[in-house]
This record gives sequence, C-alpha cells and structure tokens, in this order.
Amino acid sequence: MADDLEPIRPVERPGPSDISDLAVIREVRKAAVWIGMALLAAGFIVLSQPILLIIGGMVFAVVLDGGTRLLGRVLPIGRGWRLAMVIIAGFAFVGWVLYFAGTTLAGQFNELRDVVQLQWQRLMGYAVQLDLMPAEGAGLNSFSQQLLGGVGRLTSAVGSAIGAITSMLMILVIGIFVAIEPKLYDKGVAWMLPVGNRARFYEISNKVGFTLRRLMFGRIVGMLFEGIFTWLMLLIGGVPMAALLGLLTGVLAFIPNIGAIISGVLMVAVGFSAGSGEGLWAIFVYFLVQNVDGYLVVPYIARRTVDLAPALVLAAQLLFGALFGVLGLLLADPIVATIKVALEKFSESNTPRAAAEDV
Repeated sequence: MADDLEPIRPVERPGPSDISDLAVIREVRKAAVWIGMALLAAGFIVLSQPILLIIGGMVFAVVLDGGTRLLGRVLPIGRGWRLAMVIIAGFAFVGWVLYFAGTTLAGQFNELRDVVQLQWQRLMGYAVQLDLMPAEGAGLNSFSQQLLGGVGRLTSAVGSAIGAITSMLMILVIGIFVAIEPKLYDKGVAWMLPVGNRARFYEISNKVGFTLRRLMFGRIVGMLFEGIFTWLMLLIGGVPMAALLGLLTGVLAFIPNIGAIISGVLMVAVGFSAGSGEGLWAIFVYFLVQNVDGYLVVPYIARRTVDLAPALVLAAQLLFGALFGVLGLLLADPIVATIKVALEKFSESNTPRAAAEDV
C-alpha cells in the first residue's frame, strides 16, 4: 500500500527568474521602456532612408489631397476624378518645365556654371590679395569640399542618379496610394493604439493634415511668386539668363533660408558678369523679392498655418541635412511643423486634466 502512495513533492520555492517584489516589477517595466526607446532610436538611425522616403510620400500625399480639396470647391465631381486631374496637371507641369529647361535653357546651364566659377575665382583673388585666406585654398573645388565636409554625408539612396530616380519614384507611388484613400491608413494606425487614445489620434491627425496642406500650399505659392517675379525683374534690368535664374529661384524657394541664399549668390554672380549696373540691379532684385516674400507673402501664409521661427527652421535644416542628407534637408520644415502641431494638441488635451487634478 505504501508503494501505491504518490510521493510527496518538495515545496517549490521561487527561483532567480521569478520576480514577486512589486518594486522590482516596476523598475523592470521602466527599464523595458528605456530599452525600447533606445532600440527605437537605433532603428530610426539604421532605417532613416526608407523612413524619410515614407515621410516624403506622406508630404506628397498632403499636396495631392490639398489640390483635390481645393478643386472640389469649384468642381462638384467625385474625389477620384478630382485627384486624377490634380495628378495629371502636376505631371504635365513638371514635364513642361523639364522640356522648357531642356530645349531653351540647356545651353545656359553650362554658361551659368562658367560664370559662377569665374566670379568665384575673382572673389577669391581679392581675398588672397587682402590676406584673408591662403592662396592654396582659393579654388572652388577646395572650398566646396570643405563646405560639404562640414555639412555631412549624403544618404546612399540619393547618392547617385539611379538612387535619386528610384527615391523619387517611391515617393510618388507612396503619395498617390495614400492620397487615394487617406482615411484607410488613418484607421490602420489607429487600430494599433488603445481604444481610449484613438479619438485623440484622429484629432491630431486631422490637425496635422490641415496644417501641412496649408504649409505646402503656401510653399507652392511662394515658389511661383519668387520664380515669376525674379524672372520679370531680371528681364527688365537686362540681366543675362533671366529665365534660368527665375526657374532656379522658384525651385530653390522650396527650401526656406538656404534656398534663398543659393539663388541670391547665383543671381548676383551672373549680374556682375554682365557689368556693374546689372550686378547692382541683381542685388536690388534679390532683396526686393526676399523682402516682399518675407514681409507680405510668408507672414500672410504663416497666420493661416503654423508659425515657425526662422531660426528653428534653419537649425532643423542644418541638423537634418547633416544627419540624413538631401531628403532630410527638404523634409525638415514639414517634420518640424508636424512635431509642433502634435505637441500643441497634446498640451491642449493635458491642460484640462492638470487643472482638474489641481482642484
């Protein structure tokens, strides 16, 4: 009978992997959160290029969505038809610009490069004569290498012509798919959040979309204004390559601060290549365009969108450009605007809760 009895098992005691102390559990959870944040930051750095391509696609989708909404105010037709019209019109405009630049301005690009190199050599010659810099550092290639060395590396996907074309196609495809059904992707992201946080996510998403639509619309208006106005003013003053400089000024206006500096340098260099009068006129045109855009166009648009401090935008451009290259430089402004709007909405939602706790 004794053999049939089940043997008495020893009392099990907690092992080293068993955590029963509530304080230890809380600390483990905190450590897990910090470790997760570190892994998230590392993953963002490693996957920075595809993440930026996705962000670029989202920004392009915002542009398409804004054009579709704007067209809906005058054409009471389906959203799909309006979106198709916006896409076709956009690609037709880009094709016309490329055709115009390829047929009319192709020879002026080489002329512009020669003019800039010549003016740079003259400027560096004056600097060497005044002992402001050594003679061996006066070359354009030497200076450009030093400048690019301080800016940082370019991302691998946009480091070649094939990579740039591939990146652009990916941005276009992502943007078109998102613009076709934007609510589908909002619901997909909200599905991964707790039910209690979904209402806040939809509110932030709508506010961010509204702000980015206005921001991109203002950017396009500024590009058209600066490009056309620069072309007309330079044409009146007899500055060579007025159409090319107007085109470059309009394209570079997409990059605030930095784009204006680059277009201004090119404009003044070409002006002085034709004579002192044309050079002074180019300086006048540059400051006139930037002042009108800075004191009339931009403030009017900023009041209707998100008011970003110029120093904040410039710092973000330098930081994103150094870390992520060309795409980081182009997307710095929309990213900063998105972060600011999200933080403002979080602050608004947390203010009533904090007030209730104080009471």
